Order: sequence, then structure tokens, then C-alpha cells
Amino acid sequence: MSARKPNILVFMTDQQRGATVLPDNPAKTPVIDRFRSDAVTFTNAYCPSPHCCPSRATFFTGLYPTEHGVWHNVSVQNAITRGLTPGVRLWSEDLADAGYDLHWSGKWHVSFEEGPSDRGWREWSVTAGPQRDARSFMGTSWDGYRELAGQESGAGDPAARGDGQIIRPGYGTYTHYGVNENPFRDQDQVDAAIRALESIGADRAAPAAGESTDAPWMLYVGTLGPHDPYVVPQRFLDLYDPDDIELPRSFTDRMADKPALYRKTRDRFDQLTPEEHRKALHHYYAFCSYEDYLFGQVLDALDRSGEADDTIVVYCSDHGDYTADHGLWCKGLPCFRGAYHVPAIVRWPGRIADPGRSVDAPVSLADFGPTFLAAAHVDPARPMTGMSLLPFLTGDAPASWRTEMYTQTNGNELYGIQRAVWNESWKYVYNGFDYEELYDLQSDPDETVNLFGRTEHDSVVREMSAKLWRFAHDHGDTCINPYVMVALAPYGPAEAFSDV
Repeated sequence: MSARKPNILVFMTDQQRGATVLPDNPAKTPVIDRFRSDAVTFTNAYCPSPHCCPSRATFFTGLYPTEHGVWHNVSVQNAITRGLTPGVRLWSEDLADAGYDLHWSGKWHVSFEEGPSDRGWREWSVTAGPQRDARSFMGTSWDGYRELAGQESGAGDPAARGDGQIIRPGYGTYTHYGVNENPFRDQDQVDAAIRALESIGADRAAPAAGESTDAPWMLYVGTLGPHDPYVVPQRFLDLYDPDDIELPRSFTDRMADKPALYRKTRDRFDQLTPEEHRKALHHYYAFCSYEDYLFGQVLDALDRSGEADDTIVVYCSDHGDYTADHGLWCKGLPCFRGAYHVPAIVRWPGRIADPGRSVDAPVSLADFGPTFLAAAHVDPARPMTGMSLLPFLTGDAPASWRTEMYTQTNGNELYGIQRAVWNESWKYVYNGFDYEELYDLQSDPDETVNLFGRTEHDSVVREMSAKLWRFAHDHGDTCINPYVMVALAPYGPAEAFSDV
């Protein structure tokens, strides 16, 4: 292995559950299984928010939403935020300043107003990129709804619902799963990434006059699968026996003891029969297998480049998916593990102590920026909330590490202030829109019994509230309005300064 700074390759999927890359999971991922044997797998990695934009902004800044300013989908018509708070810097800019050659292929979704090239990257292909034309929003315009109204005559009859369909009068029918040979054009993004690797190799072989042949590089590959709707190539569905697909243990939880919005969300998916839920799981697992196949193409191209031994490779995702937990799908405000738990696997040839290990310590998407900069011996231009994972990779246990994980979400554009904190014993969820949640994770890991409101657990609520508000204080969270109509938490921000 050479003495120069390591290359870095990131393969980030969209909406992939962390469990799908762990041993003994239902998804068939042979490439990741082999990759994991040469890497460190972080079994408890989490995003800070169950939505693409804030989580991706956290990944690229090492900061939480209160610090980077991205709270929602930046590309929809009613977006509350369009991009990063002015002055927020991405770690890619630090790497570019340190001489890294940065290459981008795939999903951006960090800002509506700027793209990867504005932050140091050479763009090979960009999806969910900047849209400086104010008319270029995601979603349906009023003109679109006018057209839909003309098409919906007689639509909305539940008796006419097709396989995997959810009838939504006035919104259009949603089809939850299906077959597509190039879903979301993910193969195109991988092809562009492979061209980038080939270009890097060509530049190494025949450098331009006056250019160095050993400058380190970074390649980001961002696919859109296994995001809903779960449309996948048929050959990956054929890998599975449908009779082996089982619904999760929490599927029967009707959430009577949880916020009403959770139940309202489930109501949509209750149109699906249990058999259709199993079909959706089949398609989701097949989608994970397809992403595994695409990842294998990138690893093969890296091997052909001759650069693999000098390259840190990361497999991760921006957030998870409920996949029928509590009868829910996709991701959203319900604060369950499935939406927050993400894959996080890191390979670094020659530098990993005891390859094939798993690390159970809680880690965040915010930790990757500090890790990349530490590996490259680059000092960050500003403090980060995340912490470097290098000690876990090299086998030196960090002197101190977090024992709690925190979430920050203001919901989608139409609903939902929510904050949460959990450790190995308890999970507490503060809901600005409804009553709170408390789960005993030791006896109830599936989060089916909400213990909030039971007097015997009031001391736990107060203790976890204090932790939550201290984190809010330390990270600039302004969700502390004392007005009587909105100050509805059981214990307010002054708990941050208590001795509880």
C-alpha cells in the first residue's frame, strides 16, 4: 500500500434498512456478504432524520439539521427550506482544498439551488440535482391536478383496485411494487461511475503536462433504490421463494397507544391485503439484491483500475424503510427504528484491524465526514457534530463514545415537529403534534407498547427529557417556544440545566 492519502469511494443507496446488510437477514446480498468479510460493519448506524435531504445534508456536513439548516425535501413546491444555511461548508470542500480529485455520479438532494460542482465535485451524472428554475419542482402542480380530475372519472372505487395499488381519490392511484429492468435509472448512475473510474485510470496512465499522477481521488455513487415504489428487474424477484417471505412481528400493532398521525398513515397501507404486504416485502428484498449487484459492478471496476488497495470503500444509505413494521411502509414521521437504522460498512485494505468485525456502538451519518478527513490527515475548517470512526477501524477503542442517539425532524412539509433520544434501555419521543412515546427497548425491541403516561415511568421520561433538551441546547435547536399553545412537552427546556 502506498504512502499517499487514501482514495475514498462511497456507494450510497436510498431508503435501505440497516438490517438488510447484516448476517442472517432475508435479503440476498452476496456481494455485500463478501465485502463485509474484509471490512468493519457498524450494526447500529442511524440517520438523524427519516428523509433524504436532511440526512444527506448531515452526511456531507457532519452536522445535524439544526446546524446545517436542511429540514425537508428541498425540491417540492411547498418546501420550507431550499438548501444549506449560508456559511455551512461541506467536507468535500476540505478534501478538494487538500488536493483530492472529486467525482460525482448519482443522487444529490442536498440543495435546490446548488449542486455537487458548487462544492468541489466533477459531475458525471446528477439526479435530484439543483433546479434553479423555480418551476422545476417535484410533485404535482395545480395544472396536473386539473388534468388528473379529468382522468379520474369513476376512479377511486376500492372494488377496482389492482394488485399492490392504493386508491387515493383526488391524488391518483399509487402502485406500491412492480417490475422494471432499470429502476430509477440506477444502472445509468453506476455506468457513469465506472466511466469516472476509467477516466481516473487513464489520467494515471497519461497525465496532462505538469499534473501529478498520484493525487488522491474520491468517487461518490448515489443510487435511488431500494426507494419506493419497489419496481425491480424480474431476475432479482426470481432469487426468492415467495413462500419464505414473512411479515414482521410488529405488523399486527394497530398503534392504538401511539400518535393519531401514525394510525392515519397506516390507514393508507391497510388497503393492501397481508398477501400484498408480503409481495411488497418480496420486491423490497429483491431491490436490495439489485443494489448489491450494482455495488458489485463498481467494486469490479475499482479492481480493474488497480486502485483498490489504496481506497477506502463505504457502503451506506441515507435512511431506512418501515417495510411493514406496524403496518407501515416507506419512511416518515413514525419514529420507529426501521426508518432510522441504516447500513454502514467500511473497507480499508491494510488498515482494518481484524477484518470481518462488527461494531455495535451507536454511530451516525454525521460521523463519516470526520472519518474521511481524519483518514486524509485534513483538519476540518469548522467543528462537526460527528466523530471520527477511525479508532473503530484500526482496533483502538475510542477513549469515549456516545451512549445515546438523537433525532431531529420537523416532519414533511405538511406536518410534524418531533425529537427523540434513545440508548440501549429506553427510547423517548417528544411529539409536538400529539402525546409522547416511551419504549422499553430491552423488553420491547419492536416498539409495540407505548409506556408514556404510566406514572411508574415518569422518572424515566424526565431523565430522557433532560438528555434530549441538553442535546438541543448544545446543537442550536430552537424548538423551545414557551407560548402556552405550543409548549406542550411533559418536561420543558429548563430540564437541560437540571441535575436529573
